[in-house]
Amino acid sequence: MFDVVIIGGGVVGGTILRETQKYNLSACLLEKESDVAMGASRANSGIVHAGFDAPVGSLKAKFNILGNLMMKDYAKELGVKYQNNGSLVVAFNEQEKIELNALKERGEKNGVEGLKILDREQLFKKEPNISKDAVAALFAPTGGIVCPYKLTIAAIGNAMDNGAQLLTEFEVVKISKTEKGFLIESADGKIVETKLVINCAGLAGGKIAELFGDNSVIINARRGEYILLDRECNGFVNSTLFFTPTKKGKGILVSPTVDGNIILGPTADEVDQKEVETTRLGLQTVKEKATFMCPTVPLGSTITSFAGARAYSDRHDFIIEHSSVKGLINCVGIESPGLTSAPAIAKYVVEELVSKFFKLVKNSNFNGQRIADDFFENLSVEEKNQIIKQNSAYGKIVCRCEEITEGEIIRAIRTNPKATTVDGIKRRTRSGMGRCQGGFCQPQIVWLLAEENGVEVDKITKNGKGSYILVGVSK
Repeated sequence: MFDVVIIGGGVVGGTILRETQKYNLSACLLEKESDVAMGASRANSGIVHAGFDAPVGSLKAKFNILGNLMMKDYAKELGVKYQNNGSLVVAFNEQEKIELNALKERGEKNGVEGLKILDREQLFKKEPNISKDAVAALFAPTGGIVCPYKLTIAAIGNAMDNGAQLLTEFEVVKISKTEKGFLIESADGKIVETKLVINCAGLAGGKIAELFGDNSVIINARRGEYILLDRECNGFVNSTLFFTPTKKGKGILVSPTVDGNIILGPTADEVDQKEVETTRLGLQTVKEKATFMCPTVPLGSTITSFAGARAYSDRHDFIIEHSSVKGLINCVGIESPGLTSAPAIAKYVVEELVSKFFKLVKNSNFNGQRIADDFFENLSVEEKNQIIKQNSAYGKIVCRCEEITEGEIIRAIRTNPKATTVDGIKRRTRSGMGRCQGGFCQPQIVWLLAEENGVEVDKITKNGKGSYILVGVSK
């Protein structure tokens, strides 16, 4: 029996799992997909929000500010790239300029530091490629960027290295109350027993709560579509550029990523939770808005597009609370700025909510440091050659676009949480994220996955659940 079971392997569930390991708590994370970071934490803008947009007094505002302050050190501990590149909310008319002042006032009430209104000259000096129709911008120097799926993977991996467990392909379908807690059953009959459950199930958060008999959680979905530009566009913009926000959210952005790409999007369309495919209309909207913001945006350097569904609650704020069902904590409806807020949410959930069930005793053996997944690329030539002498696999390039070696791919297969799919390798190493999108490296990655896992190549999938790369391989 576990002390704590967390349902949902996104950034919030992952950071909470890691937080539990700072104490003497046995914990397990259940994820219905074949890997972690497969939902909103995969299809995410990667923005560390400053905190000026969230309503004053909301949980969004509270945890956004706290999470923003934590993110730099949190990412450093986990070996994840983080950049404090700053954010700009751009106004294109006098009415929007008035709204910038309201945003500035709201941000200052939330506790955001350094907010400043830039005039046209200051804005163009900072971002030369922005539209000449822009009239002003709100500058938030505390805004930043981080890789959402790498942060999730690193947090869960660090938790596992400290003793936590992860069960993937565990779709929760039944909950049974026991004298000591709960029995949690998967679709294929696996059972886990726990004293306490934390519901971090994202889009499925309402359904999970209902399985416990809690009907208070109502979750809806918005689809967000993105376009990603090649790393050759690095430097086209330096800050994260937002339009003046609307009721639907912060709108289309133009932003650098920590890996040097430029990301455009997302849209915000109310959809059924299963509708996560890109659409012609959605991508056209992204293009039109992005070129309105930056007329010379190099759309010819597009290397991929993708979509994700983002959960939000009917309360239009985070739900982080004890359920009416004893032994259940709901941590759902974590829409933007959820990524920014995640480290602070995790700290609060464990210290303030989990502590109501257990006397928290510090784990003296906890080690929060994790070697970066991309450690090899950051080494000097001399250091790389030294590693190659010890392990020749690091001298073999598999992904030519991103210059990823066989050694790095094998390491991703062996390091917690272990990569078992082609997309799992991509998220950890960037193999397949370059111009050819895996056209050259995918066959070799399939063979490495098969070899490391001791299975035939036709058992390797792109992203789990029947997405086989090869079929009909002769034995």
